Amino acid sequence: MKISVIGCGYLGAVHAATLASMGHEVVGVDTDAEKVGHLARGFAPFFEPGLEELLEDGRGTGRLAFTTEMDLVAGCDVHFLCVGTPQSKTSEVADLTYLEAATRSLAAHARAGSVVVGKSTVPVGTVRHVRSWLAGTDVQLAWNPEFLRQGTAVKDSLVPDRLVYGVDEADAAAPAVLRALDEVYAPLLHAGVPRLVCSFATAELIKSAANAYLATKLSYINAMAELCDAAGADVTQLAAAMGLDPRIGQRYLAAGLGFGGGCLPKDIRSFRAQARELDVASVDTWMGLVDSINVGQRARVAEIAAELCGGTVAGRRVAVLGAAFKPDTDDIRDSPALDVALRLASAGAHVVVTDPKAINNAWLRYPQLQFEAALRNACEGADLVLLLTEWAEYRTLNPHELAEIVAGRVMVDARNVLDRDVWREAGWTVHGLGTGTQVSETAPAR
Repeated sequence: MKISVIGCGYLGAVHAATLASMGHEVVGVDTDAEKVGHLARGFAPFFEPGLEELLEDGRGTGRLAFTTEMDLVAGCDVHFLCVGTPQSKTSEVADLTYLEAATRSLAAHARAGSVVVGKSTVPVGTVRHVRSWLAGTDVQLAWNPEFLRQGTAVKDSLVPDRLVYGVDEADAAAPAVLRALDEVYAPLLHAGVPRLVCSFATAELIKSAANAYLATKLSYINAMAELCDAAGADVTQLAAAMGLDPRIGQRYLAAGLGFGGGCLPKDIRSFRAQARELDVASVDTWMGLVDSINVGQRARVAEIAAELCGGTVAGRRVAVLGAAFKPDTDDIRDSPALDVALRLASAGAHVVVTDPKAINNAWLRYPQLQFEAALRNACEGADLVLLLTEWAEYRTLNPHELAEIVAGRVMVDARNVLDRDVWREAGWTVHGLGTGTQVSETAPAR
């Protein structure tokens, strides 16, 4: 099929490259000429494992192209809307400005009979707006929410756990829309990927509802971590026992610094705003609590750092391991690690941040912090080390080698990924979250 992908950020670039790898002829459209230039040359403008290989493959076969010119989509059978829907700068609602601009621009070029498919995460009811922006065109509409995770987006696209089609089943054109989507995803359907057909409203809610549940699970175990510290229990053992219950499961029951990024925080806030608009107070209150627990973890880690330094970090050299909001990405949007680093810097600490992939992004955004690409340089002479993003290279650090670099053997393992016994045997004071140890019990003498 001939397919266009409108918007070539994290979602669009991966989606375009994946569709090309399935044998379709794909053109990606974006208003950012620099980004388009990178993608056209086979280079990803952000770090995502496996993406550059797909881009190079699409470029080599001639099935994948990128452009800033919307008129090049005129001959396409299917158009995917993959533009960002960030949180509004003045409220919790999603900003649909980019979606509206992209849809109106597409409407001027999409041929009659083609199918416009929304993939962006949107508030319920957005389809009504999209239909109005497409008014006067003879195109069909579907909603096909994405479920990509940064760091595994390529795998999630090539081997998804489900495909969701939102359509108006009362519309006479619905069967044709379903056939078009089935043709797009034929290799995945042949591989046995489950396919769910639902209403527009259900499709609009699915991604936000899934993220809300995931956020709930993460915030719940972090609340339990605080309880464990107060009670002298160990949240890692608690979570392991809970996870063996098949009704609960082990995934995402890891206590720590909490979640961030460009999707989960803004999606749960948008979900909360939708609930408020629909007068569903229970979801509004619930999402507010989930959000507050998550944000509170950042303040809690900063407080732990201060207590481990005798009450204040002022004048102390602090090494922060991690700038990206999660490992295997260079995305720093709403990064818990950088939030903590800024809190410590504001309290007078000399903060040095390191990260395997996100240093350039972070340095451009936060010039008030010091950054070092090499972990050794970041940790040299540090009074305190904080592990805030659980990159594989940080999880496997050698405590003896690190001890030779730092000034003080004090570690805040805010992701609970280190073997505390091994580190303590190497002479380190290690404080995790929810490990049942009060800071006052572990704080080194000044």
